[in-house]
Amino acid sequence: MEKPRHAGQRARARSKQHPHDYPYASGGWGSVKAVTRILVQEKTVLRDAKILPLQNKPDGFMCVSCSWAKPAHPHAFGFCESGAKATAWDTTAKRANRAFFQRHTVTELLGWHDHDLEEAGRLTEPMRYDAASDRFVPVAWATAFDSIGVQLRAFDPNSVVFYTSGRASLETSYMLRLFARMYGTNNMPDSSNMCHESTSVGLTQAIGIGVGTIGLDDFEHTDLMFFFGQNVGTNSPRMLHQLQDARNRGVPIITFNPLREAGLVSFANPQSPHDMLLPGNTRISTQYHQVRPGGDSAAIAGMCKAALEAHDGALASGAPEVLDLALIREHTIGFEDFARYLRCTNWGEIERVSGLSRTAIEAAARVYVQANAVIAHCGMGLTQHRLGVQNVRMLCNLLFLRGNSGKPGAGPSPVRGHSNVQGQRTVGITEKPELAPLDQLARQFSFEPPREAGFNTVEAFEAMIDGRVRAVVNLGGNLVRSVPDRARTEAAWRSLQLTVNIATKLNRSHLEHGRDAWLLPCLSRIEIDRSGGQEQCVSMEDSTAHFHGSRGVAEPASPDIRSEPFIVAGIAQATLGERSTVDWNAWSEDYAHVRAEIAKTWPEMFGDIETRMWTPGGFERPLPARGRKWKTKSGKAEFQVPESLSEDPDMTESEPGALRLMTLRADGQFNTTIYNHDDRFRGVRGSRMVLLMNEDDMNARDIDAGDRITLRTISSDGVVREVPGLAAMPYDIPRGCLGGYYPECNPLLPLWHYAKESKVPAAKSIPVRVVAVDKSAAAPEAA
Repeated sequence: MEKPRHAGQRARARSKQHPHDYPYASGGWGSVKAVTRILVQEKTVLRDAKILPLQNKPDGFMCVSCSWAKPAHPHAFGFCESGAKATAWDTTAKRANRAFFQRHTVTELLGWHDHDLEEAGRLTEPMRYDAASDRFVPVAWATAFDSIGVQLRAFDPNSVVFYTSGRASLETSYMLRLFARMYGTNNMPDSSNMCHESTSVGLTQAIGIGVGTIGLDDFEHTDLMFFFGQNVGTNSPRMLHQLQDARNRGVPIITFNPLREAGLVSFANPQSPHDMLLPGNTRISTQYHQVRPGGDSAAIAGMCKAALEAHDGALASGAPEVLDLALIREHTIGFEDFARYLRCTNWGEIERVSGLSRTAIEAAARVYVQANAVIAHCGMGLTQHRLGVQNVRMLCNLLFLRGNSGKPGAGPSPVRGHSNVQGQRTVGITEKPELAPLDQLARQFSFEPPREAGFNTVEAFEAMIDGRVRAVVNLGGNLVRSVPDRARTEAAWRSLQLTVNIATKLNRSHLEHGRDAWLLPCLSRIEIDRSGGQEQCVSMEDSTAHFHGSRGVAEPASPDIRSEPFIVAGIAQATLGERSTVDWNAWSEDYAHVRAEIAKTWPEMFGDIETRMWTPGGFERPLPARGRKWKTKSGKAEFQVPESLSEDPDMTESEPGALRLMTLRADGQFNTTIYNHDDRFRGVRGSRMVLLMNEDDMNARDIDAGDRITLRTISSDGVVREVPGLAAMPYDIPRGCLGGYYPECNPLLPLWHYAKESKVPAAKSIPVRVVAVDKSAAAPEAA
């Protein structure tokens, strides 16, 4: 037994490995080294040196990673570290071919780490699971399509789910949603259900459109920016160029985020000789407030309250009004109720829930009331809570107070993740029939679309667990890793009768397979698509609601892989047969046919798309709220009185030992894709099984740096959810809160712990407790 250590020894053990803030700016030489490392790792140094300059260029390919805007006049190197990693990952020289699957059984591969599965390389030909050999074995494309079609025809359409990841192009998304509705179901969950659906719901209620209203031109007109729960340095690094330009003009940036993230602290532009060769860098955040996870509504309420108090004081002294009462009277409803709520809300409660002092909140509010045009950026730190929709509405409340919506340089800016996650919703990938132009589709394609609501991602897995879903067609993504409640959802996935996975690389969802399992390899957007004997192009929408064309530039990984549109068309034709009025073969041979139909469905949005998609910087979709035309139920922008200051009011913090866990992404990953096990910005190397803890919480539980922790979810449903083996690391995180990596901590998140109205999993606030501490394990290596 280990000898007990006195308090001084424990303190030294903790401080010895206490990480400091990342000592360098984001970007800079650290980014250059990271890009070089992955190019070498994927054996693509020379090839990708020619490909990367075409990334995010009007005559090249749109990044397969994040969805940040593509400028009309891009830098010579229009990619960031994250984008370069994604390109290297897709253009790797490594192959998971038939020889690979002959060497490895599925049972063996299930024991591999998720990183190693994708690191095996690109899939090269269609395959079907063979139970006798426990292997995936090659099949012909025609055999795959015919067999899948036969099975789909035998199912009740409402027992089949068509899932889409955020990389699918507009053309593929339009084809898949049309296929699903002709088949007879609205079961079309997608990756936005897991992250940004809260903004789509909240913005629609508040301003009448479910997307942000900010374009790149607004950065030139703003005089203040907020960040709420969005880690720009890891999730959308190209945005740092616009932030750096704004800071150089003196624009303040105020950040609310539980952790001090390197990209929101400082930035050195890798494309600037000045930044790379001389000391110094651009300070990004002028104020940085480490709000508690789940405390954003309280922090925003505090700023609103401070603004209202400043307004009241100005009126009493005869000074000019602080709030934009003219806009409020003409363009909004609900202000009086909201103002009454603010006046009755106690500052002590705001401080307790937000974790911030009144002084700090008022400091942010003082800058806000002096600014004339304000942009509010937000990410999953705002959306993945029980009241995530309320968070978005509160952000709109703040903007409305001073007229910061519908004018240049001002408005909400939800920063999306996957490269076309916003676009696929725009062209009809939705489980909500009221959001799809069903009457137009009925006229256009001479069929009667289903009118009942389909399943979103959470509902799809609830239906799998209780046996109502029997088959899944999975277009990209790694569903069994990305969804919550892993023990229950993986078991449900394995019970499916049919799983069809369209993918570029092997992942866990292919191995935790249904009774009949198909693996259909597709081209990456980076690769040249010669479907129909001619080079094809596709289109997508970025976070700023601009549409772009994209042409592949790399040779395909294998002559036997096919494009996403080809695969969707093949399955659709085999399933629907003469029931369909669509010439799927023609569509798969010339995507211009698909774009022509998209333009017929939404003529105002996509008219002349064939030409406009090549506009440098993209062409903008209609955004009525930019012109203060509110497509809400009331016809005006709508204030909302919050249900609760805490966006997770059902957190069981009264339970002894309760802690609040938020899941995080590392700089060595993109969603469920793990490029490496490091997180250089947070000082972690070689392991993702790490738990970031406040040092006071460690002291209270006699936990030392490197101790292996077992966490268990606090819930009343009788299901034991726990993750063992998490190495404790002291970190600058609010007391009572923990940080752990996604998807490793997904088993702790109950499927039913989701945002009201949007059903986005509440992954930023999971009630847990420490149930075991192992002091014999070594700590993770410090970066």
